Amino acid sequence: MRLTSKGRYAVRAMLDLTFNSTGNPVRLQEISTRQAISLHYLEQLFRKLRTGKVVKSVRGPGGGYVLARSMDEISIKDVLDCVGENINPARDIVGVPSSGIEIMKDESGNDINGVVDTSEFHLTRGYFENLGNIMQEYLATTTLGDLMRKNREAAANNNANTTTNAFGSIIRNNIGEVNQ
Repeated sequence: MRLTSKGRYAVRAMLDLTFNSTGNPVRLQEISTRQAISLHYLEQLFRKLRTGKVVKSVRGPGGGYVLARSMDEISIKDVLDCVGENINPARDIVGVPSSGIEIMKDESGNDINGVVDTSEFHLTRGYFENLGNIMQEYLATTTLGDLMRKNREAAANNNANTTTNAFGSIIRNNIGEVNQ
């Protein structure tokens, strides 16, 4: 359930591109300098983002990258999917015993406890599947445009002692109670 640096860097780079494009291509070297991300790493990420059709490359003098679609049509989930990020917390819950547990056999040699099939296992798996669904919905409904507008709001409120930590909490209001 970890978001790796690959996903975080891809989102940061896409936000940088969104903030600094103004309709003109942005060079990866500029993003690299502003975001302190290796140029080589950005090249790898943008190759995947181009394949995923969220950015387009522009060749020649003044070339670089531009968004392939409107900033309101590119979700954070799109970006993460393009770079192969999978943050589903239930993807590894399959019901096999943890390492170090001796698998007991019956008299025929069949595994007795080869698969965990308890109510606790099913409740845990269901809970994390629901969490994964909520995370996917959250990522799918937040676009680069949403974050751009939140950045503008935060910048406008910056005179009112808004700190950089406020960015994380102003993206979405509390989602409320989640029913199982």
